Amino acid sequence: MEPIDTIILDGSLKKQNALYYLPEGVREMERELIREEPLAINVQGKTYAVIMRTPGDERAHATGFCLSEGIIDSLNDISDISLCEPEISNVAAVMLTKKRLTKVSSILNNKIYVSQSSCGICGREIIDDLNKILVPVKSTLRISFGQAMEIVDCMKDVQQLRKKCFSSHATAIFNKKLEKISEAEDVGRHNTLDKAVGKLLLNGKLPSAGVALLSSRASYEMIQKCARAGIEIVISMSRPTALAVNLGENLKMTIASVRDNGLYVFTGKKRIFS
Repeated sequence: MEPIDTIILDGSLKKQNALYYLPEGVREMERELIREEPLAINVQGKTYAVIMRTPGDERAHATGFCLSEGIIDSLNDISDISLCEPEISNVAAVMLTKKRLTKVSSILNNKIYVSQSSCGICGREIIDDLNKILVPVKSTLRISFGQAMEIVDCMKDVQQLRKKCFSSHATAIFNKKLEKISEAEDVGRHNTLDKAVGKLLLNGKLPSAGVALLSSRASYEMIQKCARAGIEIVISMSRPTALAVNLGENLKMTIASVRDNGLYVFTGKKRIFS
């Protein structure tokens, strides 16, 4: 399999003229906007999903998406991933092994859906189905409040697109030594997590993932994706949803959110100490 692709800032942004209104007058200025384009994820020659995302990391995005959806359990379930274009592509074609294809035929027969940049899985009755592919995470990690806030401080280095356009999300994943091992930026918050997880899966480093830092709120879908990746601690920059907390508690995950110079810990409190 080819090496994973890396997001290119120039390919993710578009320059746009705008009128800038101020009390002292109006100025015409050029600003950079984050790009949003569809990515069709084809599995076994059929379109399984069309996702609105920021171009880049297509192989990683498709791989992470397939893991979180339950289409694959490991990289060994994929026989090939190809793109319709050598660099930035709007189609990622995933081919499964014969053994895996037999196991997930019912998942692949589900109706095609479109995932918008602002949401994860739209218009589907997902909760019952997803619970079938989720298992509680292991408990191998404890970190201090100070270590948690050091992780939070890393977000400013991850959000390079945001510095230019102020409209992107990001995910950073840390191993159990609290070293950053993957990151991704995208117009869609769910996309960032799929891309970051996909990079680890493609590089054989997913088992070392321990902590996920999210620039957004932790929704049900975000917790589901982290659980599929075996991530124990999820720290979000906004408060999680009630459903996310309920899922995190059931899966024995630690769900926390940042507030000013503090950290709210909602579930899995034993993993965080002062």
